[in-house]
Amino acid sequence: MALTEPVSTDFAAPHASWAQGRLRPLAIAGLALLLVAVAAAILLAMGREPICKCGYVKFWQGQVFSSENSQHIADWYTFSHIIHGFLFYGLFWLIRRVTGLPISFGVALLLSIVVESAWEITENSPAVIDHYRSATISLDYYGDSVLNSVCDILSMVLGFVIARLAPVWLTVSSALAMELIVGWLIRDNLTLNVIMLLWPMDWIKAWQGGA
Repeated sequence: MALTEPVSTDFAAPHASWAQGRLRPLAIAGLALLLVAVAAAILLAMGREPICKCGYVKFWQGQVFSSENSQHIADWYTFSHIIHGFLFYGLFWLIRRVTGLPISFGVALLLSIVVESAWEITENSPAVIDHYRSATISLDYYGDSVLNSVCDILSMVLGFVIARLAPVWLTVSSALAMELIVGWLIRDNLTLNVIMLLWPMDWIKAWQGGA
């Protein structure tokens, strides 16, 4: 279902008012960019590096065990942020269906950006960085660059939009495929990341390290 329509099972159904006129979509796009800019400003104020300390920007960083991981535009963890968008869309769909609250697509998207931005800020706090370094195999992890954090937020937005446009079966199967393929290739994914953040397990850490 679309977030802006009466309860339905059709996620891809368009919403007329979203397409009518230009003010509303432009206003939402402007607010979204403002929220992302605020998140970037906070991260800079926290002392995060604007870009990779290596001094250049790459579109893709495929090496996980590297000080350049989470420093460029995209990496293996970009897929986790796309799945974040799927999950946020599903969450707001569920809230609307259960409560009947008239949550529009735009409001849901903006709230999702706020939550994702809050996570990026929290993830780059000294306490969480130290936890990642002690509880996982990310020994070279010293936090994301601001560029990478902004791109992670935009990846979530991409996932959110895909979830609105795609059928449910395609969204769900895409999320499962990304989790399985990324997990197989780098021994890490969104599920394992959450487990190791909240309930670190030595056997998972050993497996991820290649033991």
